[in-house]
Amino acid sequence: MRAFLETDRLILRRFTVADVDNLVRLDSDPDVMHFINGGRATPREEVAQIVLPHWLRYYETYPAYGFWATVEKSTGEFIGWFHLRPAPGHGAPDEPELGYRLHRSAWGKGYATEGSRALIDKAFTDLDASRVFAETMAVNARSRRVMEKAGLRFVRAIHQEWPDPIPGDEQGDVEYSLTRAQWQERRG
Repeated sequence: MRAFLETDRLILRRFTVADVDNLVRLDSDPDVMHFINGGRATPREEVAQIVLPHWLRYYETYPAYGFWATVEKSTGEFIGWFHLRPAPGHGAPDEPELGYRLHRSAWGKGYATEGSRALIDKAFTDLDASRVFAETMAVNARSRRVMEKAGLRFVRAIHQEWPDPIPGDEQGDVEYSLTRAQWQERRG
């Protein structure tokens, strides 16, 4: 498996241990973390000792899947991350979960859609996926719009327990997905 993906404006590469500071800065922005945990920063120790090591182990367990550090080509700046992975708890490798988290400076530029489309295409062309799905809070209009622009379609509303109750969680989450047949139809 290639260790990176390239789009017109982005490079999605594997994380390394040198990315601790990138992740700490990203997870320190209350707006970035709003729909994750209500805006609390992830402590550096948690990033360095739990989050990043878990992501690095992903490359060994699922070599074709995982988490991608995302760099803006024109500046070389780290702007966030994407993941394409078997879903935690019910991880059918042929139905990977798509996710993303970007710095506010990258919002509104189409980067989330661009990176999502690249990973969706990878799932169907390289990984023999039957379906790609993503979830977000029902009230997270920006993330829902990214999913729609990336080609995912609304599937259902779901209610699940949140470890950190935050405003809007009472409205539940939503699932969007794209099947292989829908993807092929879209490509014409």
